[in-house]
Amino acid sequence: MLLAEQALNGLQYGMMLFLMAAGLTLVFGVMGLINLAHGSLYMTGAFACAAVAAATGSFWLGLVASLAAAAAAGALVEIAVIRRLYARDHLDQVLATFALILVFSEGTRWLFGSFPLYLKLPGSLSGAVVLPGGLHYPLFRLVIIGFGAAVALGLWWLITRTRLGIRIRAGEADREMIGALGVDIARLYTIVFALGAALAGLAGALVGTIQSVQVGMGEPVLILAFVVVVIGGIGSIKGAFIGALLVGMTDTLGKALLPGLLSRVLDASSANTVGASLASVLIYVLMAVVLILRPQGLFGARA
Repeated sequence: MLLAEQALNGLQYGMMLFLMAAGLTLVFGVMGLINLAHGSLYMTGAFACAAVAAATGSFWLGLVASLAAAAAAGALVEIAVIRRLYARDHLDQVLATFALILVFSEGTRWLFGSFPLYLKLPGSLSGAVVLPGGLHYPLFRLVIIGFGAAVALGLWWLITRTRLGIRIRAGEADREMIGALGVDIARLYTIVFALGAALAGLAGALVGTIQSVQVGMGEPVLILAFVVVVIGGIGSIKGAFIGALLVGMTDTLGKALLPGLLSRVLDASSANTVGASLASVLIYVLMAVVLILRPQGLFGARA
């Protein structure tokens, strides 16, 4: 029963990471941009959801606001700052987007203060459901799993079945060629960046209902999202999905099971300490193994 519950927790964590990493890998793969401010867009979505939900009393309006606010912030940032970085090297991109993190953090602190906000779930999403086997599991965590699966299917349809998806894939392969064919590259990049920002904002709003909404909440998740992109392969939505599930499962099951396994050979205190330390590095061990076997990531294209 414990293993099943932790596996579901890992699946939910993986879906949340996928929402973050999908936008990051799109921006990284299509535009070749290292965007450290992606976590700030995640934070923007969480704060927009919390503010609108508190003002209107509707969590669903808050969720719509998180998508709209993050997408609008992403489009604005792309037009004002990011498009000037495409021709620069990665060091310039890292420095500029790091500066954006500071701007977003201080701007959010100025608007909402330093104290955390809390999102209240609607009654229809609260409580637990009984799963086969008698396991009681929080309904909202299952909703997050459903959101992640729906977004994965939606992105697959967008990338493989629509004209916009064809242009995105073409832009990833040869941006000069599709520009020569008459595609407005600047508008395409703005749309891709806003789409990635909206996914990050959605992830922030969903996680904000489990944790508190506070300034700086996006940076720890951003590191894990980059790990997911590296494992899955840059520019691959399928890779981001599989990589996110691998990272979510490895992190959650490692933290839940390692202390118990080590307690068979160590005393309880040492097992908890060593187990927690080992669990925190497991995902990086996983990333190292993947890079040794497939340097381009699980589903990345060979250079």
